[in-house]
Amino acid sequence: MTHDLILTGGRVFDPASGLDRQTDVAFSDGKLAEIGEGLKGREVRDVSGSLVTPGLIDLHTHVYWGGSSLSVPPDSYAHSSAITTLVDTGSAGPGNFAGFKAHVIDRSTTRILSYLHISFAGIFAFSPTVMVGESQDMRLMATKDAVAVALANPDDIIGIKVRVGKNTSGPNGIAPLQLALIAADQCGLPVMAHIDEPSPTYEEVVNLLRPGDVLTHCYRPFPNAPVFADGTVRDGVLKGRERGVLFDIGHGMGAFSWKSARAMMAAGFPPDTISSDVHTMCINGPAWDLVRTMNKMLALGMSLDDVVTASTTAPADALRRPELGRLSAGGIGDASVIAVTDEPIELVDVLGETVVHPQRITAKGSVRAGKWINA
Repeated sequence: MTHDLILTGGRVFDPASGLDRQTDVAFSDGKLAEIGEGLKGREVRDVSGSLVTPGLIDLHTHVYWGGSSLSVPPDSYAHSSAITTLVDTGSAGPGNFAGFKAHVIDRSTTRILSYLHISFAGIFAFSPTVMVGESQDMRLMATKDAVAVALANPDDIIGIKVRVGKNTSGPNGIAPLQLALIAADQCGLPVMAHIDEPSPTYEEVVNLLRPGDVLTHCYRPFPNAPVFADGTVRDGVLKGRERGVLFDIGHGMGAFSWKSARAMMAAGFPPDTISSDVHTMCINGPAWDLVRTMNKMLALGMSLDDVVTASTTAPADALRRPELGRLSAGGIGDASVIAVTDEPIELVDVLGETVVHPQRITAKGSVRAGKWINA
């Protein structure tokens, strides 16, 4: 059989099935058609020296471009980083989700899923000149509206987002999270909770989260770091993982510290998922993109296989979308191609500390719905 597209010569790694060998991957009619040797196709891409993975998933992004001040254009960002699924985390709320869907989600070649913000207007004032924490006004906490919009858009909305902390909820403290949990429970969806500086504290937030909920910015610097000054992981964090809370990187412009990350890794506490929290104020550093964030976890001692898992299969499971993050015949026609080269790269955290790692992860391209996209 002659397929539409063949990726040949690469190491194919699928964490879900355990597949790990050099072989061909074929795509036809928008689906992944076959995995095996000697496959034939009308278009053949030689990816020798590269790693073919399930489509990369960036679990924390802001891509309501044109509709929110912090968002970046989804397709240009995703294509350059070999990402096939972007998860927007609260750029839109129930009051403006219809615009996000009509003007961005439905028009993008990249798959976009959304954590709907509990705030009626989403994250509406985030820029170098205007910064207003949406959770500081309880009048915006639109519990009923969020439930109605989430239930009406099950293909697009995969959870409820909330931001709490000194900068985002201010005097309202943890109350917006409590409302987000009520809304999520009514929808049968998980919550993604942002934390910044206290209060509330890191542990107070984690203590409220349920199995399957996501705590993003999990390697925050002081204050509100997950570890004490001596590197000991906070008890509430350990209990949260035992309970099934998921811990996500969510790098962004203020939420990844080498000091916290080293302590967490030394304590045997790697992240469940790796994400960039890409937005207008961190896309040109310090976060850059998902691939750069993956590179930082490689520098911290995670194996390449674990880094890939935390960027494909694990976020798919967190999204409750088992069809994503896998390479399987008859499944979705998504894949990512990355390479790891012996080339030094400077990796900077949000506090300005730079680590030089001898290996660089590079995006080479992706397959989305069976079609090749150059990085």
